[in-house]
Amino acid sequence: MKDEMISETPRLYLRRLLPADRASLCETLQDREAMYAYEHAFSDREVDEWLARQLERYERDGFGLWAVIRKSDGAFLGQCGLTMQPFGERLVPEVGYLLARRYWRNGYATEAAAACRSYAFEELGFPEVYSIIRENNLPSRRVAERGGMQIVGTIVKHYYGFEMPHLVYCLQKSEP
Repeated sequence: MKDEMISETPRLYLRRLLPADRASLCETLQDREAMYAYEHAFSDREVDEWLARQLERYERDGFGLWAVIRKSDGAFLGQCGLTMQPFGERLVPEVGYLLARRYWRNGYATEAAAACRSYAFEELGFPEVYSIIRENNLPSRRVAERGGMQIVGTIVKHYYGFEMPHLVYCLQKSEP
């Protein structure tokens, strides 16, 4: 685990996803209720593509979505990390998070997202980070707001045959 670890918080480890994490990813990605912001649960093929995309991001960008592991028992809670996403005419670093439903409402997403923002600022040198969140995804919006992020714009994503309004949150690095 040491080789794959990216960050840690008082309760969590964040590490690179591994092919062996596929079954754990399925708990969230194939849960229609957990995936309501995507309008569908993922098929086996979509889970495989999702995992492959993260592994490609690690190689290309040096970061991606990471496994969120609870320190107390090693439980795989979900994923949180950084990906480059389009906003306007540029790509911006986005903090994203997606946990299995049984771990919701415990502050894990807020804790993991804070670690990812810190990593983006301190390790990667980004001057600002974003979270692009579907308008109706109130729990994810609260995570962004608890982390000090402010709405700076809106976009509409076209996904799976739906037009999905999203709010764009941003947090700028504080000067020391």
